Amino acid sequence: MKKLGIFLIPIMFFVLLISGCGFEVTNEKEEGLTETSGDHPSGDLAPLDKKATVVIAEDGAASGAGFYIAKEKGYFDEYNIDVKFTQFANSDDMLPALAAGEIDIAGGVSTASFFNAIAQGIDVKIIADKGHYIKGDSYFSFVIREDLKNEIKDYSDLKGKRVAVSSQNAVDDYIFRSMLKHAGLKESDVEFVLMSDFGNMLAAMGNGSIDAALQIEPLITQGIEQRLHVRLGDATDFAPDAQIAMVLGSPEFIEQETDVSLRFMAAYLKGVRDYNDAFIKGEEKGEVIEIMTKHTALKDPALWEKVSITGLDPDGRMFVEDIKKQYEMYKENGAIRGEFDFETSIDTSMTGKAVDVLGEYK
Repeated sequence: MKKLGIFLIPIMFFVLLISGCGFEVTNEKEEGLTETSGDHPSGDLAPLDKKATVVIAEDGAASGAGFYIAKEKGYFDEYNIDVKFTQFANSDDMLPALAAGEIDIAGGVSTASFFNAIAQGIDVKIIADKGHYIKGDSYFSFVIREDLKNEIKDYSDLKGKRVAVSSQNAVDDYIFRSMLKHAGLKESDVEFVLMSDFGNMLAAMGNGSIDAALQIEPLITQGIEQRLHVRLGDATDFAPDAQIAMVLGSPEFIEQETDVSLRFMAAYLKGVRDYNDAFIKGEEKGEVIEIMTKHTALKDPALWEKVSITGLDPDGRMFVEDIKKQYEMYKENGAIRGEFDFETSIDTSMTGKAVDVLGEYK
């Protein structure tokens, strides 16, 4: 078993939100791997006999909530897992390291380059949800200039308007095209403005250089409070099952180091469930907001009460069919090189085993 170095390189927001790990493990074939007991510190699985160090590379994105909460509430500790956070500069560095087992858990968003890397031999597994929409309250949705709210009342009213989107042949582009289809518009009916920085979209709203944007929280809420823009409907109007981000795993971690990966995933899902309890059910919300302000760039607890949050499935389930639709769109655009094998690249077995241990979320 390799020991990993900790990478300390800044990360670009929303390219591939990642988390990685290195570890020292017990015998992967230990008896009673999935046997549970209320006598264990976790209340379910026994802790590892030997401490495992797991390095999670995260950039402070809200979609990492499960990791942050599990760390702060001691869920990793109960399994004898020590977690450390680090960062990568970009996916070009991250994906090969993940495939090689130098890191073990990562988060990614759907892009043509992501699919191309895997199709060309970078072996990583898509294992769980790391970001989707909450019906009627999307954290990644369209906004229009505040002064145009009486002119643009429906998506079809975007005809002839300047619409900013942060990337092409990526999930942002997929959401944009889904909106156009829903509105009965052609690509030529609007002026596509490629604007990679979400912060620049706020400034562009202020100076009138764009009319609409596919914007993300907390900038959606901040722009509303600054009277720069207003929401235009909700992205679930036309993309209710969009898979925005996924948890990725290295084959070594998922298929071989099962004693560590099962416990890691169980702890992660416990963190995600606490997140849902807090923001969906209102249970212990103050404690969870305190954790989120510690680990993310959004430091204002009051703003956490207002923003639309990232959807995180408490059982780790993904919208697999939507991932396939995104891939097909990139392929139709001529952006895909090689063939992506969904059967081998999507592996939810460890996530399913963790749900078996914890029981389905109620």
